[in-house]
Amino acid sequence: MYTIKYTNRTMNKLDKDYQALLQDILDNGHQKGDRTGTGTISVFGRQIRHKMSEGFPLLTTKKMYFKGIVTELLWFLRGDTNIKYLVDNDCHIWDGDAYKNYRSKSKDIDLPENLYNKLIDDLNKDAMFPIDNPSRMLSQEEFINKIKTDDEFAKQWGELGPVYGKQWRDWGGRPIQSLIEKEIVGGKYVHGIDQIANLINDLKTNPDSRRLIVNAWNVGELDQMVLPPCHYGFQVYTRELSWEEQVQWVMKNTNVEMENLYIVEEIAKDTTPKRAISLMWNQRSVDTFLGLPFNIASYGLLLEIIAKAVNMVPDELVGNLGDVHLYSNHVEQAKEQISREPYELPALKMMKTDEFFKELGNDLSLITHLDNTDFVIENYQSHPAIKAPLSN
Repeated sequence: MYTIKYTNRTMNKLDKDYQALLQDILDNGHQKGDRTGTGTISVFGRQIRHKMSEGFPLLTTKKMYFKGIVTELLWFLRGDTNIKYLVDNDCHIWDGDAYKNYRSKSKDIDLPENLYNKLIDDLNKDAMFPIDNPSRMLSQEEFINKIKTDDEFAKQWGELGPVYGKQWRDWGGRPIQSLIEKEIVGGKYVHGIDQIANLINDLKTNPDSRRLIVNAWNVGELDQMVLPPCHYGFQVYTRELSWEEQVQWVMKNTNVEMENLYIVEEIAKDTTPKRAISLMWNQRSVDTFLGLPFNIASYGLLLEIIAKAVNMVPDELVGNLGDVHLYSNHVEQAKEQISREPYELPALKMMKTDEFFKELGNDLSLITHLDNTDFVIENYQSHPAIKAPLSN
């Protein structure tokens, strides 16, 4: 069990910066249409930065569903692209995309769900030979329940295509089509590039590399995804810790007192992390009210996990944001959040041991041993949640 300890936690700059971004959109945003038909106000090219030493980046100006954030990130890291894992773990942020895909592919008549079902019922009322309709269009609630209870249905309709997890863990992987290729490869599937494994290996062997990048924007597979990646890539950067920083780390993360400076220095020589690691993600499309708070916390958690796997200290989290927008039905909610005074940022506790994360750095298959109970937020004080509709 490992608790992330922070300094300078009395000032919550992150919430203030986020509120300033919301205000920026309200003050300077342009009216724009969008694929969902909802409408947005939008600005372009913004950045958000956070020092991890100041607390775990979970916004306090509205209550955040942290377990859902953990579940989605672990889903990415497992290489999974089917919503069943999410649904089984009570994470529903991809439900709408899967359901929209189901509706578009499971019927030929392009009608809203309620009219489609009514049409079938009306046709059957007086028909001598009623239309056999075992695949009656399900409501979204029925659809999600069937994903949860029917494995075959989930296998067919829970699949989102080669989204984040596929690109992170199996870029270019594909089923074998030709008999000749099957004979050469000797199987039914050609495994692609595991970008997360490569990243961890490069951090261990060449930490000053400028190529520490994971990319989800696979141009050749975008048309197979239910939704192209919004946060389409991330880069990490490391630097050596000064001797003073190493000593400070020992004092913050052990029970050794300053009076025992010799012991502190001896510990620093042996087991103390020698490098700091930062993460910067790039995002083309930013649902600022609903999505961005999730993205910030998710990449903060990813930074913590990678740092533990390679024995480094999390340093800075940076988000480069492209089309930064508020949906038209989120404006009042944004104003409410802007009016709230932030609380102190919380702390993150990792329930697995340091040894587990060290092994995880050597064998990423151990990611399946993690679940959303292995990461706990401590001292989280927040304002109440603010409900807002999700546009799909």
